[in-house]
Amino acid sequence: MSSSTQSAITLQNLTFEWPDGTVALHGVNGVFTSGRTGLVGRNGAGKSTLLRLVAGILTPTSGRIDTLGEVGYLPQTLTLGHDTTIARLLGIADTLAALRAVEAGEVDERHFDTIGDDWDIESRADEALHEIGFSAADLDRKVGEMSGGQAVLIAITGLRIQRTPITLLDEPTNNLDRETRAALTGFVDSWPGTLVVVSHDLELLEHMDATSELHGATLERFGGPYSAWKQYIEQEQAAAQQAARSAEQTLKVEKRQRIEAETKLARRERTGKATQHNGGIPRIMAGNRASKAQGSAGAMRTTLDAKVLAAQVILDAATTQVRREEHIHLDLPDPDVPRGRRIAELRDGERTILIQGPERVAIVGPNGAGKTTLIENLLHGRDPRRATLHTDRVGYLPQRLDGLNDQADALENVGAVAGSTPPGTIRNQLARLLLRGNSVNRPVSTLSGGERFRVGLARLLLADPPAQLLIFDEPTNNLDIASVDQLVEALTEYRGAILVVSHDYPFLRRIGIDTVVELDSNGHIQPRGSLEMTGEA
Repeated sequence: MSSSTQSAITLQNLTFEWPDGTVALHGVNGVFTSGRTGLVGRNGAGKSTLLRLVAGILTPTSGRIDTLGEVGYLPQTLTLGHDTTIARLLGIADTLAALRAVEAGEVDERHFDTIGDDWDIESRADEALHEIGFSAADLDRKVGEMSGGQAVLIAITGLRIQRTPITLLDEPTNNLDRETRAALTGFVDSWPGTLVVVSHDLELLEHMDATSELHGATLERFGGPYSAWKQYIEQEQAAAQQAARSAEQTLKVEKRQRIEAETKLARRERTGKATQHNGGIPRIMAGNRASKAQGSAGAMRTTLDAKVLAAQVILDAATTQVRREEHIHLDLPDPDVPRGRRIAELRDGERTILIQGPERVAIVGPNGAGKTTLIENLLHGRDPRRATLHTDRVGYLPQRLDGLNDQADALENVGAVAGSTPPGTIRNQLARLLLRGNSVNRPVSTLSGGERFRVGLARLLLADPPAQLLIFDEPTNNLDIASVDQLVEALTEYRGAILVVSHDYPFLRRIGIDTVVELDSNGHIQPRGSLEMTGEA
């Protein structure tokens, strides 16, 4: 899976521990090559931590990181003041200020040091901003006037302008609508230098030259996009599972032969003793035979024990190559949603969308169109002219999971909505949601992001009486690929209606969306029928 392509980032025995002693990375070795690389790995593998280490924001506890040049970095969450300007977000505010000072006649040497070789920075910024609908005239505009998606796109444009040899992007498509995602994809396709992207966005990962997986203490590179890597892993795992089954069968055979041999030896010994007891052979000869038999039996046992041990070693080695993929399998109660049951209505003054029966409806549209506002109207009845519920059995999972009691544990959080369901039943269902052991008794605030999400999901799916409508607002934001897979599995078992706001079209396809409702920039409803009709198939 490796390649001779030049290494842009090299990790040597890299270890990082948080101040409380928690080990995030231990002894990691590997390389990122030049070109575009998608970095994948299980939840908690340390992908974001690794990017921060390479960017120099964190310092390794031990080991080293070597890079071929300066590193640019986009964090998963941009922390911006309301008064932050576009120039500041682009990372060129100081250079622009120095350039304007020199143009005004100042000759302070510090200005020239700040400018360096970037005398054309304003024209370069203007050219880059035009690609995303802005211009140099907007450099002094405040970020607070723009959507979160526009701010992310401007920050990425700033990394392009800075032209660092290495750029790191951590979940860059979170909160981006389809239009800004398309613009980002265009940037990625033409990105100069080395680009490393952590993302759960399967469409974006298809634009990578290579895929690197952070798995245990290794960073393993595959020369191809995510889908090709996924196929390779599936084939590798099929072979590993077959090897493990074969090794297990061999071990059973060796153990059976060892038992059969012991039975034969015991039978021979009884026969010899009976012959001697009956006087069939002289005592001296019988003693010699017994001595030889013991030696032969000892040698046989040693040989057979060695075969059993060798088979066990082979099985252990084969088993370590098999990945334990966890899947969600739930047994959910029937929410009683017949096909003719009216669940909810969405309106814009001209059109009405009726959600009926166990229908699965997606709301899509650009940032700022009012998708979340429409959901809040539906949930809280703030404006009956825009949305109406026809059931009070509704489960809602917001983007920030702020419906959880962080001080309570998973059992208590779910028990609060599970009615008379016995704690043992709740615990069993949580186990099927991959929440087991001590994790169900720890305060939710101490759980990982993926675990917190599954607690929130459990509150929806295990409510008593069961919800007839589940509402999700950008559910795949901040979820890793494995967690998205688990969400799809959980929703497969649900038999009620679903309303979901999402820009993640692959996810929407996987959960079997029946109807797509598109909000335009003015909040008007544009029924599309299916994902294919949006032009985003």
